[in-house]
Amino acid sequence: MNIKMFNGWYFLMLFVCIGLVVDLYFILKNRSKKTKFIVLFSLLIFGLVLHFLKIFIPPYSTDINRLYRDIWFINICGANIFLFPFIFLSKNKGWKDYMFYIGVLSGLISILYPMEPMEKVNQASEWLDIIRFYYHHTMLWAVPLLMVVFKLHTLNYRRVLFVPTYLLVVMGFIILNQVLQAELGFIPLRNDNFFDINYKNSSMIWGPSGGIGEFLGMFCPSFFKYVPVGANAGELKYWPWFWLIFPCYIILTPICFLISLTTDHKHFKGDIIKINELLQTKILKNYTVTDDRLKIYSKKIIDKKINHVLKTHKYYVS
Repeated sequence: MNIKMFNGWYFLMLFVCIGLVVDLYFILKNRSKKTKFIVLFSLLIFGLVLHFLKIFIPPYSTDINRLYRDIWFINICGANIFLFPFIFLSKNKGWKDYMFYIGVLSGLISILYPMEPMEKVNQASEWLDIIRFYYHHTMLWAVPLLMVVFKLHTLNYRRVLFVPTYLLVVMGFIILNQVLQAELGFIPLRNDNFFDINYKNSSMIWGPSGGIGEFLGMFCPSFFKYVPVGANAGELKYWPWFWLIFPCYIILTPICFLISLTTDHKHFKGDIIKINELLQTKILKNYTVTDDRLKIYSKKIIDKKINHVLKTHKYYVS
């Protein structure tokens, strides 16, 4: 096994993942809602259990430091593996929207660009971990997608702002994991280099890195890019977590909105019609009010002129 971008192994794994999801769709298509719910939830639970079972396979079983680092939920996909079973059981529509949008986006990106398997020096000896990787990241997009396709959850374009909000909450959860790791001794404490963000910078929480990071940094306000106080005041250093606020809302909101229109376009169209009708009604009402005011104003002018004429006539006669 030697997975590289667009080689035979790459397309084989991609074909297997997509093929299994399509098969699952047809297997569950005519099943009861309860059966669909149980099967999808079971896939999420197995994914969570598999996250901990990786302690028995290389490279985690042979590298204790790697095990201590990666057994926690230190990136978006890892955090979602832990959170998705609870979100799936919940009745919170905003969180389920997050599960759909972030699950589909992060899961598909991961299998279309399988960076983790490609970075392995000896893929053949770690083939079990590669299978685990593909299961986890296929699960992350397949379960939320089928959840919506089977109408176990209905998307609403009005809730798209919840997605970046909840993503930032999950980022906070990842930070908590990394801080606890360090404070409990699972990973070393921060090194002496105040500006070094490369260590344990999962999901770029501590600052942007690489080409994608530079792109995201374009949407970050300057006051989140510099040390505010202390000996290093004024030096370039992105504020952990805070620097992601603006990029999350600016980039993720329109993407989620466009995706939502694939299933919620009728709702959106209906709202546009209602807004148009409301505006027309308001405009007509304003015209009516204006006409009434003109009539009252004209009547006052006429009455005033009549009174003036009567007074003048009376004075003349006398």
